[in-house]
Amino acid sequence: MTEKPFTAGPLRGHRRGSGPPALLLHGGAAVPDYLGSLADELAGTFTTFRYTQRGTPPSGGGPPYTVEAHMDDALTVLDTFEIDRAWAVGHSWGGHLALHLLVNHAERLLGVVAVDPLGAFPQAFAEQDANRRRALAPEQVARLDAIEARRRAGDVIEAELVERFALVWPTYFADPSKATPPPDCVGVQASIEVNRSLVEHFERRTLVQGLPAARSPALFVHGEHSVIPTWSTTDTAALVPGGDVVIVPGCGHFPWVECPGSVRRAVERFLGE
Repeated sequence: MTEKPFTAGPLRGHRRGSGPPALLLHGGAAVPDYLGSLADELAGTFTTFRYTQRGTPPSGGGPPYTVEAHMDDALTVLDTFEIDRAWAVGHSWGGHLALHLLVNHAERLLGVVAVDPLGAFPQAFAEQDANRRRALAPEQVARLDAIEARRRAGDVIEAELVERFALVWPTYFADPSKATPPPDCVGVQASIEVNRSLVEHFERRTLVQGLPAARSPALFVHGEHSVIPTWSTTDTAALVPGGDVVIVPGCGHFPWVECPGSVRRAVERFLGE
């Protein structure tokens, strides 16, 4: 089934598949879209619309790079195709973004599928970081710390952020030999500002306070050996009335890569129920 490229405002993306519409929201933030293989897996279940988020080539779009701006972009894609309601299928930060859409724009959603998402609780950041560091050599940890300090200060350059992803990318996989190539470009300002926006929303407890009022179906798919702690996904799902959780054994942060078909099977079961 051939993908067709599309343009929606400053965004560049691809459309494929058949069935109910679904926005595919990649993680990062501020990296190129990498969800082509997930779109392949879901092609017989959803019509998928995947795109690179603003501030990172091939997409354009200037600041602000905030949670709110990314929600507006998601709605722009729906409006471009005159879609009233769609599923939001997000991975990592994209799963977190899907949950913000659930809180703020539930009228535009059929439901949410959050794949190994960044959850609602900032405490998971420290545990995720510790899980990654255990897989790195001391000199790699030191280099990672230096880059993170420069990012927090807003002085980082793209080459350093690309280097950071190259360092941590294998840690996202239970079997590093199955790791996909890391991102080869990063939107610097988008990376800096999205992370600041995330911190602000964690401090305001946006999802913790908003998700209990959600009334759309929500499925959470979590890799058993993900660097994101399992409790973050299960506790976030518990905030959503009727939130369902599937733990995929034997894989890490990218379950559809290490365990092909796992996300599709979870989604089809969820839709059937």
